[in-house]
Amino acid sequence: MSQLAHRIYVGTLASIVLLTFLFLLVKGIPYYMTSIEERFYHPDHAWFKPSGVFGHGLGIVGTLLILIGVFGYQAKKRFRWLTTRFGRLKYWLEFHIFLCSLGPVMILFHTAFKFGGIVSVSFWSMVAVVASGIIGRFIYVQIPRTIEGRELSLQELQSMKANLSEVLNSVHRLNEESVQVISASVQAQASTTSGGLLGRMWNQYFEDKKTLRNVRQALFANEVPKADVRQVARLVSNEITLNRRIERLQLMRKLFRYWHVAHLPFALIMLIIMVIHVVVTLMMGARWVF
Repeated sequence: MSQLAHRIYVGTLASIVLLTFLFLLVKGIPYYMTSIEERFYHPDHAWFKPSGVFGHGLGIVGTLLILIGVFGYQAKKRFRWLTTRFGRLKYWLEFHIFLCSLGPVMILFHTAFKFGGIVSVSFWSMVAVVASGIIGRFIYVQIPRTIEGRELSLQELQSMKANLSEVLNSVHRLNEESVQVISASVQAQASTTSGGLLGRMWNQYFEDKKTLRNVRQALFANEVPKADVRQVARLVSNEITLNRRIERLQLMRKLFRYWHVAHLPFALIMLIIMVIHVVVTLMMGARWVF
C-alpha cells in the first residue's frame, strides 16, 4: 500500500467513525435530550430505548464489532499461519482501532446515555480502553518499525543514519558554508533533551520547523537551486526525525510495556461483563428482530 493509499485508508476509517457518531446523534437527539422520567412518553421511546429495535440493534452490532476487532487482531499476532498472510500487522492494528472505536460509539447510543448497575462498570471500562488505546497508538507510532510492523533495534536505527555532510557534498554539491550550517542545525536539534516528555516533544516540534526554515533560508542565500532545496530539506527532516526517535527509543519502549499493564485489565473487565450482560439478557427472554 502506497503512502497516499494508506492515508486515504486511515482517513476513510476515521471519517466512518465520525460520521456514524454524528448521524446517530442527529437522528436521536430529541429523544436523548428528554429526561429519563419523561422518555416513556416520548413517541420514539419504543425505537430508541436500549431494548428497542434501533437501540437493541446498536448494542448487537457494536458488541460484534468490538469482538471482531479484539479477537481478530489477537489472532493475527498469535497464529503463525496468519502472520504472513492477509496483510501487514500495522494495517490490522489500524482496523482493530477502527472497529474498537466504532463499536463503543454504537454501544454508547445503545445505552441511550443511561448507565447503571454492573453494566456501567463495563461501559466505563470500555471508555478507559478507548482512551488508553488512543494513548497506546501515540506511543506505538513513536517506536520505529519496519514496513511489516516489526520493531527496529537501536543498532538498525543507527545503521540507517547517513553521513549527512558527505551526502550534501557528493550528491547535492553544496558549498562548505551551506554544509556547515545544515550539519550544525541537525546536531543542535539532536542534543535537545531538557524538560518533561510531552513538553519536550511539543517544543521539539516547533524547533524542528524552525530548523528546516533556517536551512531553506541558508540554502536560498547561497543561491542553491529550488529543486535541490526541497530535496535537502527533506533529507534534513528525515535526519532530525531519526535523531528524535533514537533519543526517545528506550523511554517509549518502557512506556509501551506500562501501557499494556493498564490497557489489558480494562479490556478483560469490559469483555467479561459484556458477555455476562448478553447471557443474562438472553436468559430473560429478550430478543431483537428474530
